[in-house]
Amino acid sequence: MQTVKGFAWMASGLLGAAVMASSGARAESLIMEADVWCPVNCAPDAERPGVFVELATQIFAEAGIGVDYRVTNWARAVQDVRNGRANALIGAGVRDAPDFLFGKQAPGISRNCFYARPGSTWRYTGLASLAGVRLGVINGYSYGEELDGYVRRYERDHERLQLAAGEQALALNVRKVELGRLDALVENTWIMAMHMNQAGNKNELIEVGCRVPDVPIYIAFSPVLSSSARYRDIFDEGVRRYRQNGRLGALLQRYGIHPQR
Repeated sequence: MQTVKGFAWMASGLLGAAVMASSGARAESLIMEADVWCPVNCAPDAERPGVFVELATQIFAEAGIGVDYRVTNWARAVQDVRNGRANALIGAGVRDAPDFLFGKQAPGISRNCFYARPGSTWRYTGLASLAGVRLGVINGYSYGEELDGYVRRYERDHERLQLAAGEQALALNVRKVELGRLDALVENTWIMAMHMNQAGNKNELIEVGCRVPDVPIYIAFSPVLSSSARYRDIFDEGVRRYRQNGRLGALLQRYGIHPQR
């Protein structure tokens, strides 16, 4: 993830799709939820609402389906989709909600890295290196099998792990690291770079190691709604097609992101 850059050739097409979706001209629409995880998904009223939001809006518009994108905290978004109050969860890994419907085409990859104060000598080299480190994570997020197991093991031990929640969870973790209340936090590289850029921090946190392997991230669909399989297939085919014809790459580049292999 990098700083958002200028408009690309898709802007006019997306604007038209968004206007049609909000005009009430379409009888069919679906609800997508998540917490703000920009540039995957940004504020709903932002000029650029996020890579996955734009991608879904375009793909579903081609099928005559509108998209209603809503922001809430992550744990609530997962429950809303699981219970059928919303159709889809944006930016999910399979481990976030294994009972949801996932396509075969992952629109993006989550690369989670660790961040500490400038001058920190600590480096992440595996779970053993977390001993004695106060780590900040976000409640309900999946960081891959190994780290998820670590979170479950120490979630009540505040000397090793602190969980942040709500729409400002990342900002809270960053502030705790800056104040020395945490030694490090773990976050997706796209999201962290954009957050630090927008916050204008003078003493930016530094990357001190990354978790491997990368985790594919998706738009995942509700396990209890009969429409989910159809929506999943429409979106999955759209991602495949956009990747093949270069439109997905162009969208990523518009957000300053180099497609990950």
